[in-house]
Amino acid sequence: MDKAARARKTPAKTAVASGVGTGGGAFQKDLEALAREDRLPGRGVVQVLPDGTKHRTGIWIGNIKARRDRLDPAQRAALAELGIDWAS
Repeated sequence: MDKAARARKTPAKTAVASGVGTGGGAFQKDLEALAREDRLPGRGVVQVLPDGTKHRTGIWIGNIKARRDRLDPAQRAALAELGIDWAS
């Protein structure tokens, strides 16, 4: 049986846009958590926001740095405002 003939067992994943420019809240929530830190957080830092949600801020910083080439200019500017030197 070739790949085209196989039935998909799980539904296809749908992309969810998030970020400053798309109106998504994930990037904004992580920015809010980062703004609450005095300095750049370590990898294990988990921040609890006022609304009760938990954000792994340290992991997020590592991920966003690794994918910085995919950030839009508004996201990079927001990070630079918080003192993230690699974002400018």
